[in-house]
Order: sequence, then C-alpha cells, then structure tokens
Amino acid sequence: METTRIGTRGSALALAQAHETRARLMAAHGLGEAAFEVVPISTSGDRIQDRPLSEAGGKGLFTKEIEEALLDGRIDMAVHSSKDMPTQLPEGLELACFLPREDPRDAFIGRSVARIADLPHGVMVGSSSLRRQALIRRMRPDLQVVMFRGNVQTRLRKLAEGQVEGTLLAHAGLRRLGLEHVITDLLALEDFPPAPGQGAICIEVCSGNQRVADLLAPIHDAATGAALACERAFLAALDGSCRTPIAGYARTDGNHLEFSGLIITPDGTVWHEITASGAVGDAAGIGRAAGTEIRAKAAPGFFDGWS
Repeated sequence: METTRIGTRGSALALAQAHETRARLMAAHGLGEAAFEVVPISTSGDRIQDRPLSEAGGKGLFTKEIEEALLDGRIDMAVHSSKDMPTQLPEGLELACFLPREDPRDAFIGRSVARIADLPHGVMVGSSSLRRQALIRRMRPDLQVVMFRGNVQTRLRKLAEGQVEGTLLAHAGLRRLGLEHVITDLLALEDFPPAPGQGAICIEVCSGNQRVADLLAPIHDAATGAALACERAFLAALDGSCRTPIAGYARTDGNHLEFSGLIITPDGTVWHEITASGAVGDAAGIGRAAGTEIRAKAAPGFFDGWS
C-alpha cells in the first residue's frame, strides 16, 4: 500500500498531535505504522523568536511551509492546531477533518502562587497571545504583562528560571504532552474565553484528493467540525489574526449549537461580548452573523491599530 505522509511542525506538541492522528488512522483502517510517515517541517513561526508574531506576519507563519509541501506533493496531509490556522486558506487546500476536541480552557502555571488572583501587585506574567495578554490585564490591571515566545518546554523553563511569576498555556496542549501536573489553576471559560479553535486538531489536505479524503472520513468528529465552522466564521467576519484579541467558543448538543464570542482591546479596558445559538447545520452562518453583529456594536475606533 502507498505510504501516506503526514506533515507537521517539529515541536514536541505538534509531533504529539501528528502521532495521535496516525494512531487514529491506523486503528480506523487496521493498518500498521509503516503505512503512515510523520514528516516534520520547520516553519517561519518556529524560527522567529525575537519578536511577536503579530509584527512578523501573523498566523500564516506556522502554516506557510507546510502548505507549500502539501501543494508540491511532498506530503499528503497536514496536521495543525486549529487556532493557528488563518481563516483564508491557499487556493487548492481545505480542512477535511477535525479530531475530537480536547478541553479548550487556558491553564495558569504560577511559580510561587496558584492563581492569577493571588499574584503579588505589579509582578510580571508572560504570554505570547494578545488575547491572553488582554484578558490578564482585564483581570489584573496592575500586573506587568510581557511577551513570552517559545514552545511549551521553553516557556516552562523560562518560568522556572524566574523570568516571570506566571504564564498561561492551553490545557489541551499540556494534556497531550503529559504535562498536566504543572498546572496550578484552570481558568473558567466565562472569565477567560478561549481562542477560536483552541483544543482542536485539524487536518488540511489538497482539494479533490479522494484517496486522502477516504482515509480521513472515519476519524472526523462532526461535533468538533461544526463548532469550528462557527468559530472560524466568527473570526473571519472580524478579519481575525494574531494581531487581534478575539475569543470565541461554540459547543453542540445534538442538533443545537451555542456560541459565545468576545472582542477586547489589547490593554484590556474595553470589550464587547455576544452569544448566539441555532441549528448545527447553520454553524458557519451563526458565527458569521455574530461576528458582524459584534463588529457593529463596537465603536468606530475600536479596531484602530489592530492590523
């Protein structure tokens, strides 16, 4: 049988996600490891460590080289963290599969205290996410929030060295790496809403590749796919990228979908929230309408300087 090549970033978390995908494919089709090759690919987002990604080009820096490999035929599918995916994909590519979603919450890891609320006045907290930075500032305006780049292990090392007193990481990623024990607090969705796509693995393919589509069909999770269609449509309606502090989370219950979204200024002082619901079959429409409505609610200058 033809070997299927699975492209991925080379970080420990990205590799864990690619191996989870391979394991699910092996189980679904009764195939051995030799049927699937995991192909690590270095991306610009991994190499740029000296400045925020929002200044260097945004989310596409984590996908550009992998998508080029897909289009060139060097790989057959690409495994991504859904929250890293731009809302506009290159022509000829599509998201064909979503794996069952992990817990979407953010996790706080404190060096000397367990919760953000317990941090001493004015200490430094590190995060590379503009959404997390803004939400920390909303919760604790007195804290110094600093840019904190690097993979999970790098950030945990910097924390242990005392460069900051706390940091935030996705609960899902820590679980996938077997690092759940480092978490000191899990942040409630109501207080700290997640990034669109957080906790969900997506698989990108070339449009029209029926062999790969047939391989992926049995491992696709329809509920996660519907939730992500809603969240990504919300993001697209707001022109969301790494430059914009946006949160959005959808959940399904049978044929019903509930969505909540938030936009917030980077300094954490002004925000707008929205909720919406409807049929799962209209997931993208619900997200798009929510994005349009919340944009209209914001003052004309709300988005100035975001892009």
